[in-house]
Amino acid sequence: MLPYRQTSPANAKIVHEGQACVVKDDNISERIYTIREGDHLVLKCLVKGHPRPQVRWTKTAGSASDKFQETSIYNETLRIEGIQRVQGGRYYCKADNGVGVAAIKSIRVDVQYLDKPVLTVHQTISDVRGSFYQEKTVFLRCTVNSNPPARFIWKRGTIPIEQSKDQGVDIYEPLYTQGETEVLKLKNLRLKDFANYTCQVSVRNVCEIPDSSVTFLLTIGTTPPALRLSVNESLVVDPGKDVTLSCEVTAGLPKPTVTWSRYLNPLPRNSLVRDGTLELRSVTPADSGFYNCTAVNNVGNPAKRSVNLLVRSMGNLTFQITPDSNKDSESIQMGRDLKLSCHVDAEPQDKVNYTWYQNAVLIYNSDSLIVLHSDPDMAPGTSSLEIVDMKFRDQATYSCVANFPGSTVPELRVDVNITQNSVTPPILTVPEGGQVVSVREGGTTDLVCLVDGKPRPPVLWSRADKDLTMPTGEWAVETRDGRLRLTNVTRDLMGAYRCQTAPYNGLNVKPRQAQVQLNVQYAPVLDPVFQDVRSPNYQFVTLRCIIQKSNPPHMASIQWTRNGEPLTSLTPNPQENPQLKFKLDPSNNGTYKCRVNNGVGSSTCTFNISSRPYNAEFYFDTPNPIRNLKGNNFSYNLQWTQREPVATDRIIGYWVNVRNILLYTFVPQIDKEPVKGGLMSYILTDLKILLSYEISLAPITTYSTGDYVSRTIKYSEPYNYPRPSDNVCGFEDKHICGFSQDRGDNFDWTRQNHLTQNPKRSSNTGPEMDRSGTKEGCYMYIEASSPRVPGDTARLLSPLYNVTAARGPKGSGHLPYCISFFYHMKGKQTGTLDVWLRVKSIASVDTKVWSLIGNQGPDWNQANIIVNPSGPFQVVFQAIRGSGYEGDIAIDDVSVTKGKCKQENSVSNTGMYVTILL
Repeated sequence: MLPYRQTSPANAKIVHEGQACVVKDDNISERIYTIREGDHLVLKCLVKGHPRPQVRWTKTAGSASDKFQETSIYNETLRIEGIQRVQGGRYYCKADNGVGVAAIKSIRVDVQYLDKPVLTVHQTISDVRGSFYQEKTVFLRCTVNSNPPARFIWKRGTIPIEQSKDQGVDIYEPLYTQGETEVLKLKNLRLKDFANYTCQVSVRNVCEIPDSSVTFLLTIGTTPPALRLSVNESLVVDPGKDVTLSCEVTAGLPKPTVTWSRYLNPLPRNSLVRDGTLELRSVTPADSGFYNCTAVNNVGNPAKRSVNLLVRSMGNLTFQITPDSNKDSESIQMGRDLKLSCHVDAEPQDKVNYTWYQNAVLIYNSDSLIVLHSDPDMAPGTSSLEIVDMKFRDQATYSCVANFPGSTVPELRVDVNITQNSVTPPILTVPEGGQVVSVREGGTTDLVCLVDGKPRPPVLWSRADKDLTMPTGEWAVETRDGRLRLTNVTRDLMGAYRCQTAPYNGLNVKPRQAQVQLNVQYAPVLDPVFQDVRSPNYQFVTLRCIIQKSNPPHMASIQWTRNGEPLTSLTPNPQENPQLKFKLDPSNNGTYKCRVNNGVGSSTCTFNISSRPYNAEFYFDTPNPIRNLKGNNFSYNLQWTQREPVATDRIIGYWVNVRNILLYTFVPQIDKEPVKGGLMSYILTDLKILLSYEISLAPITTYSTGDYVSRTIKYSEPYNYPRPSDNVCGFEDKHICGFSQDRGDNFDWTRQNHLTQNPKRSSNTGPEMDRSGTKEGCYMYIEASSPRVPGDTARLLSPLYNVTAARGPKGSGHLPYCISFFYHMKGKQTGTLDVWLRVKSIASVDTKVWSLIGNQGPDWNQANIIVNPSGPFQVVFQAIRGSGYEGDIAIDDVSVTKGKCKQENSVSNTGMYVTILL
């Protein structure tokens, strides 16, 4: 057992494995992952720490925060197939294992895209109807959405337009526009201005996104669109009819494109759009709405016309009987006024015609009978009949008929018999014993309020708590007989329900109200549902089953079982939280259950009781766990900690199963006892480099063996260090051979070739082509132009190389390595190029092994450096900006090889020979 800490805080870093244009660090040490829209994003969070950290991915910026996944999987990977621009932003990987502060790493995902540009043409000031003739100013506006910002190129025909060479044009970026916009202004049109104009947009081939363009032909006849609608702006039709809406283009060159849309809703499924005509088949009331016709030819503003389509419909027809409101009466009395009201839910409401009849005879206005086609005291669309100073002759059957004149929609009719005996105020009661209704959860029940009266009105049900809706989601539910049926009742429906008479289809008087209490019974809710309890043998264990809530609260029975067998010796108090206390021994390990019943249902607390030890936890942060052995063999230093080592009986050892996936199994025993805070270790030997091994580990006590945990190991260079080889890195791959930018410098090295050079770059500085002299070949360089200032540094880090041999030949000290590269330092203000050796050990040690300053001419030169590192190392290329912008520095064809440099190149340009000992 090693005297090593049991736990280590979480550590994390983010790497990418999907499609990417580039992954770099910017000047504020922010990692940026650039990807093209539609490509696949793959981010992997590599975590360290013990216990193994849990990984959670979150995202902010660019859109609302999204929680992608929360899991304990090691090296969790986040994948987004076909990433879209709204998914750009900052992604966070949070690794937490409960030790210290959680590790949070982030990377900014920049989604690159370039849409097709839109080119529109406008006249001076506003859209003027008529042709675009000479001596008018015309604006060609080109708009595009892109990331990064696009560059615009204007062409007349095939010839680029240069503002400095043509006094008749002006090119500028307008203010207050959406997206990226550039305007080409043609001042006082000339004959040559009538031509094809192309707006070409470019993001300079970032992420290999090609340029995009759009072309417009400007002629003397160019005009904006104009439309004429075939119907009125408001159209009312009967259901079931076919409707044709036509938009005729009356002007516009180029020929406008006509589209139809519907406000807030999509076009109906049965619709057909053809040549500017919208056909709707067999319309229904659901097809009502505003339909918009739009003509676009990218000249001026689009032409628009709208039609408000109303499909006739009639819903419920209701009535109200209002006794003399001036006398505050609730009954019909001779010599007093009476009002009958009639309302129908219709579309359109203002086209409904109401007709009143008395004993089937049409009613005309008189001194005693007054018809109001729109009653101001009622809801809009309500017709009323007022009976003034009611006489015996006024006792009759009154009919209200609602219809659409000339329509095929069927009319609706309601009859009301008015006599002193036929109209009585409503009475609402709750049946005896019905004030409280009990039902089991999941069952069906009825809430009943009895209603009487002439006419008998409907009953409206609602929750007594105004903030709660009915089970249907509505605020009120109507029932004709006062009986409300509830199915699949849940406990959240428990509470008071209000019933009241509706103010329609009866007397318009103060509503009658009552309440019914719904009591939902459910089985006990217990805690814990499941608990794993471990304890040393021959100690007392107490199991508690807590009753959190129950309806009814009285417990009918409580029963404890062990492995399914009842424990008859226990007689708990049914009104208390049950508990069980006993002494654990090897014979009574097992599954204990406490079943609690309240007469409605049963619930169970389950306890898994054992003296088995908790599982071990593998340690993933072992430094250099792999050792090379003779031949093709290696050893592995397996390390782990024990979870809760003193929670059970004393652990006397561990079983380790090593199963070669292809070959064999063996089971050695490790005779070690863990202590709290101890890191256990065992060296696995005679492992074959080409094979993978599944390692299973379980703790052992005197009485039992714990659960096995498994992991897979295979040979790899420690820390995944690359091996120095004779391969030369020419930076042709976008991954630049594993080199990376230092996050602590002022700016970055840049990868480029002759084809990607900035055409406006400073002259007399920097290489024209790579070391091989090809235009396609790449190299790494620093740009000394603004915003760089004297003294700014850029550092490029090589991969980490592992030293696999401790000594050189014949005891000559540490094994030598040769660092070889080509450099280009042209310009009168060239700064300094340094090479550092960074050796990894307990702490990193940096040593300068090569340096050169100033102008070295127009050619590529080679440098070779011999170093003798004492451990894993990196090569650091540091460029320092000189006094001015004429001083770019570049490197190419870098190699790190084992052994001394070749004889002809064994002396470096500075003659430095370095041995580093730690």
